[in-house]
Amino acid sequence: MPVTVAPPMAKRVTQWDEFSGRFEAVASVEVHARVSGFIDNLHFRDGQLVNVGDLLFTIDKRPFEIAVESAEAEVARNKAQVDLAELQVERGASLIKSRTITDADYDQRKANLAVARAQLKTAEAAVRQAELNLDWTDVRAPLAGRISDRKVDAGNLIQGGQQGATLLATIVTLDPIRFVFDVSEADYLRYTRLFLSGAMASSRDSVNPVRIRLADETEWTRRGKVDFVDNTLSPRSGTMRTRAIVENKNQLLTPGIFGRVQLFGGEYDALLIPDSAVVSDQARKIVFVVGDNNVVQAKPVTLGPLVEGLRVVREGLAPTDNVVLDGLANPMVRPGAKVMPQKGEIKTADAKSN
Repeated sequence: MPVTVAPPMAKRVTQWDEFSGRFEAVASVEVHARVSGFIDNLHFRDGQLVNVGDLLFTIDKRPFEIAVESAEAEVARNKAQVDLAELQVERGASLIKSRTITDADYDQRKANLAVARAQLKTAEAAVRQAELNLDWTDVRAPLAGRISDRKVDAGNLIQGGQQGATLLATIVTLDPIRFVFDVSEADYLRYTRLFLSGAMASSRDSVNPVRIRLADETEWTRRGKVDFVDNTLSPRSGTMRTRAIVENKNQLLTPGIFGRVQLFGGEYDALLIPDSAVVSDQARKIVFVVGDNNVVQAKPVTLGPLVEGLRVVREGLAPTDNVVLDGLANPMVRPGAKVMPQKGEIKTADAKSN
């Protein structure tokens, strides 16, 4: 029986390890008001894109405008008190020389001036606080991204402040976006050993590349870089949380989308054969080779990923083995059978197309 044989292709390949994960926003914020009051107007459409500083909600301004006017009036009153106290101190300076008033009276006048000036500063601070509260009646977007639906409608009384504030909406950033995935303990140890040997850079110190595809995609067209590796291994899952940063200029990606990621795992010398040369024997994978006297032999192999259309063989083959490439469908080509080997060649997918 004639069969085509060829030695496995020896090639230095880049290893890409696959993991599952989901996209997350780089930044997200809950929109709360800093002051309490009634919602007058809403200035956005649910789910729209917003920019930093865009007006989202307007709170009834009238109580805060009155507070500003009241604070300004208090400033005017305190200024009058300061002017009077300064005049009394000036008069006291001339009266103390003629001993018309005592030193105690003069000291009291200077103290009254100091108190009046302090009260003026307090009133001016109250004006700035009132103006700040008035400015806070315009609730603006703190970051650029996509806003959620409104949590309150116009006419509702909301609570502002640091505690118990009413949630108005949420905003998440979209570009760039993060892809979060978990690396197994075995992979983490392998990456660390590669780093210690100098064969691979650490993702903590440099930006190792990743390739990502979505659930409906077949090609790894999306590119990103690892920007964070957690500092502890989860004792429950035995995994290390890892994060990559990805561009999202067309804003197709949104937080929560599932995807697959390929993480750069270093380079190594590998033996490559066509997938068609691999035979399944229950739980094992077998490759037929032609040995001495042109007799077919079966070799159990450990397979790796596909590289340029060829399957990586991690264990089980030698570079000098003559692998049977075709004729496997013939029942005559089985271990122990004698065949007539014909020299062939293993080519990558790019070489075949050319």
